[in-house]
Amino acid sequence: MALIVHKYGGTSVGTIERIRRVADRVEQAVKDGDRVVVVLSAMSGETDRLLKLAHEITAVPDERELDMLLSTGERVTIALLAMELRGRGLDARSFTGRQVGIMTDSAHTKARITRVTAERIRESLAKGVVPVVAGFQGINEQSDVTTLGRGGSDLTAVALAGALKADRCVIFTDVDGVYTTDPNIVPSAKRIDKISYEEMLEMASLGAKVLQSRSVEFAAKFNVPLEVNSSFKEGKGTLVTREDADMEAVAVSGVTGDRNQAKVTVVGVPDKPGVAARLLGPVAKANILVDMIIQNVSHESLTDFSFTIPRVDVKKAVPIIQDAAKDIGAKSVSVTEAIAKVSLVGVGMRSHSGVAAKMFEVLSREGVNIMMISTSEIKISCVIDEKYMELAMRALHAAFGLDRAPAGDRPARP
Repeated sequence: MALIVHKYGGTSVGTIERIRRVADRVEQAVKDGDRVVVVLSAMSGETDRLLKLAHEITAVPDERELDMLLSTGERVTIALLAMELRGRGLDARSFTGRQVGIMTDSAHTKARITRVTAERIRESLAKGVVPVVAGFQGINEQSDVTTLGRGGSDLTAVALAGALKADRCVIFTDVDGVYTTDPNIVPSAKRIDKISYEEMLEMASLGAKVLQSRSVEFAAKFNVPLEVNSSFKEGKGTLVTREDADMEAVAVSGVTGDRNQAKVTVVGVPDKPGVAARLLGPVAKANILVDMIIQNVSHESLTDFSFTIPRVDVKKAVPIIQDAAKDIGAKSVSVTEAIAKVSLVGVGMRSHSGVAAKMFEVLSREGVNIMMISTSEIKISCVIDEKYMELAMRALHAAFGLDRAPAGDRPARP
């Protein structure tokens, strides 16, 4: 008897009819002999509706109160699914993040899970109950409601799977797996049959929206087999698992694009030790993620210091950065929002040379200027003008042979 965690996203529970389809899957899994824990998101559009209400009240909602508001969305779906399952004769119970012991830090709207007790889940499973859990939410040490950020229901599901030592965690969504790139931008994108945790983590953090990056990190840490599948049709999905030898045969596994980027440049920064820490320290304390960082060559003991942050954090970040810049004696702060990040990902980069050179050549041929570059063992990212993002993704996808891969297989070696 396998223990499986099912997670269903907002589109999967967007209507009563779709909630009934979820109930069909859960009911069938129970009939097949599995023990099932279900994690749900709010109905599609509900979180945006609640955010809109908050911003009609105030331009800058208090984050503690915002978490209290946003956490209501999942309560609706878990109660409705539990009712539907009980109407079919299955003993089901709905639980909030607090009730199942999802403990987090106090970073409201983007909290991190610190531990999972899951005692009530274990008790329910022992009694033959199907637990239906609200994703996206938890509580901090002060018992305040917290939320885990966009895609946080994935993290809830994986964290529960890890705590329960589940056999598998299946993320049911509106796509049937992980693709070589966004099929909405590149119609020739192919579904990947199997991908490593490391590759998936890079793709998720670089803009691929199939899985939330922290959920992949959790899965890798606790060795949770993670499957991405469609909630709307039957068939094979993508397995996210440990790296194997076949994966290294491919130099590039995927191309990602991310418009949620803004470049901040601090002009006239004194070129001396400790300045970068004084500039970025307050940004980190505000829980704002800094990605790429570039410091220009010093001229007359001054330099320009550029870095990228999520575009959604610009309003929050700019006053903090301006205060820090003033404190260190910098001349000015400028922000460019019309940028995007295009990236190549693949564990095979460790053993294949020339990937970066080929990427730069392709972008140059398409007339795309590179503003910033960042690399790791398995990824290369370039910041470019936002208007060229889709062009760059299509060109790179074709140049590395990803559009020639047979459907369902990892791309052929370029």
